[in-house]
Amino acid sequence: MPLAVYVLGLSVFCIGTSEFMVSGLLPELAADLAVSIPDAGLLISGYALGVVVGGPALTLATLRVPRKTALVGLLGLFVVGQTVGALAEGYAMLMTGRVVAALAQGAFFGVGSVVAVELAGPQRRGRALAIMFSGLTVATVLGVPAGTILGQRGGWRTSFWVVDALAVLAVLGVLFLVPRLAPPRHVGVRAEFGAFRRPRVWVALSTSMLTQAAVFCCFSYLAPLFTDVSGFPPGAVSPLLMLFGVGCFAGNLIGGRFADRRLLATLYAGTTAMAVVLALLSVLAHDKWATVVAVAAFGVAAFSINPALQAQVMREAGDAPTLATTTNTSAFNVGNTLGPWLGGLAISAGLGFTAPAWLGALLAVAGLGAALLAGLLRRGEPVDSEAIPAVTRG
Repeated sequence: MPLAVYVLGLSVFCIGTSEFMVSGLLPELAADLAVSIPDAGLLISGYALGVVVGGPALTLATLRVPRKTALVGLLGLFVVGQTVGALAEGYAMLMTGRVVAALAQGAFFGVGSVVAVELAGPQRRGRALAIMFSGLTVATVLGVPAGTILGQRGGWRTSFWVVDALAVLAVLGVLFLVPRLAPPRHVGVRAEFGAFRRPRVWVALSTSMLTQAAVFCCFSYLAPLFTDVSGFPPGAVSPLLMLFGVGCFAGNLIGGRFADRRLLATLYAGTTAMAVVLALLSVLAHDKWATVVAVAAFGVAAFSINPALQAQVMREAGDAPTLATTTNTSAFNVGNTLGPWLGGLAISAGLGFTAPAWLGALLAVAGLGAALLAGLLRRGEPVDSEAIPAVTRG
């Protein structure tokens, strides 16, 4: 695999760590900025909104820009946002920095996905996407806990500066290691929007949204499930979440390999496994050992489908995948927002801390239904042997 693909993975690691580490620093942020913890929590929502809105807009703005130049510019924008956040003297300035950094995420994921696939070749598209997006799982396993520890010991700005420095290294890596690729026929804005006239693109986006809602519906409330239902002490929560992260990392690599061979079959198997594991977790959560096994299996199943979800959207978009792939990142973030909201409603309704698990199982079943519909719409076509069209720029 070209080294440039791993550089893209480092870039995704920086972005993912910045996105999620704020959740572990809410008390420090609230105290330093003299706001409530719920207000500090809006820094997470503001970032998600920046991804959903900014990704497609910046993708359209960079359609005629060479992809390597676009990657450097988007990473540079992320560095600017991260720097503004690190220097923030007040809540409004920090929120501004968060939103600016978020604007780069969706477009970078979209452009980077196409570049990673082109560098790796059609036969290794799933593995290339898995390596690139393993940056998110490594951010979950290492980046977020490390950022939390740094922020607790040296102040939250320390965490922001460290991520900023790594992002600068990623910019240099893209500059020196990502080659200038042969320019393709320019498909234009109309063709990029034209991809959304295809029902199969919307089915693919719906699959991404529903499966991510399933993941975050349960994941967001694992900590109280561990302590209040399974009976683990509070000190066991971090190791259990790290176990989930290790499962995510393994699932991402496994899913990337199988997505290259049988894309839709990987989606069917992964979503089915996730639904079964979440259903079992809701029933067996009172048993500590069963919970440990289920949490690890949940991580594997949840992230085994990620490379296939991204590859599916790229394939259905045909010769204009960039905007659709960026919109898929927005679909992920809609799911990331919808899932915790539904899980919170279930808990508030008095259904207990196991409710997000079985509700997540239902959402996974809905995601499986969308994946099966995608298969029906492609009936009679050589689905898993198709390559993603090469649409790269110099």
